[in-house]
Amino acid sequence: MATKYEYRVSGIPDAPIIDHYGNIRPSSVWGNTYFVDYRNGADTNNGLSRGNARKTLSSAISLVTSNNWDLVVGDPDSEVVETSMITNTSNRFNIVGDTSGRILGPRFRVGATITTGATNIATFQNTGVGVGVYGVKFSNASTVAEGIYSVAEGGEYSVYSNCEIYKSTDLDVTGAAELLMNGDSARFVNCYIGSTVNATTGAILRPNVLLTRETITGKVARDFVFEDCIFARKSGDTGNRFVYGANATDVERMGLFKKCLFWNAKLSAAVPAQNVAFGSSLTEGEVLLWDCAAQNAATAMSTTTGVFVMGSVPTAATTGIAVQAS
Repeated sequence: MATKYEYRVSGIPDAPIIDHYGNIRPSSVWGNTYFVDYRNGADTNNGLSRGNARKTLSSAISLVTSNNWDLVVGDPDSEVVETSMITNTSNRFNIVGDTSGRILGPRFRVGATITTGATNIATFQNTGVGVGVYGVKFSNASTVAEGIYSVAEGGEYSVYSNCEIYKSTDLDVTGAAELLMNGDSARFVNCYIGSTVNATTGAILRPNVLLTRETITGKVARDFVFEDCIFARKSGDTGNRFVYGANATDVERMGLFKKCLFWNAKLSAAVPAQNVAFGSSLTEGEVLLWDCAAQNAATAMSTTTGVFVMGSVPTAATTGIAVQAS
């Protein structure tokens, strides 16, 4: 007699399968499924069913077998509060939270309010290969001096889809950012990065996305894509930026922003002078802004050599302005 684990509808792609614990899963899920339920779970549970869910995302990720195409599923009932940075080094697995398609406010939320520990630079740091993150809101309200990011991406071939990335503190700290992007071939799709609520303070380079190379040791942004993303800002000075890198070598090969929106809040104290900028002309790669738009933000998308703008660039005040730096 067939066991629950052996039961499947054969010959039909992605047909239902019932695992050892009675969970119905698509047959395309190759590895194990681990559940996260902050309200009802416990990090002493095995995590293999809803009734035995782990409490924190960090604990569930610790169960993942690298290269096994495991799945971590989050319950959107309560915000997961992490007491230290989630550090992932495992390869080829997926994290799935809110599947409703939200770009703002996915219901599976993971936050951190950390006060000590110099290694806690973000809520979530990834250096694994082939990791997918879907429908997760990452936030960081940490006060530890080094905790100046929400997500620190330093992996390869990562995908973030329908995620929100939010950093509510360090609004007056140069180099802080919602997203530290040192990833190789990473792709961000339908993501909301930043906030129109919290105002940056002073003439500081506190961007939504920081590309400064090797902020994560040995890691650099190369061949990356942001597609249909919103970068939200409430700028306190014209020196603020949405995307910034300090060096000429911060981008290797390709950086693409496709159909993205740079949105500076109407109540902002200032309009950024540039939306995308680098401290020096790019020498090891180029950045293309493809049909991007600016709302109450810089008319000139960028004046950095090595950043190119394609198509009309509408702004709140004018339309059809495109600046190409060469």
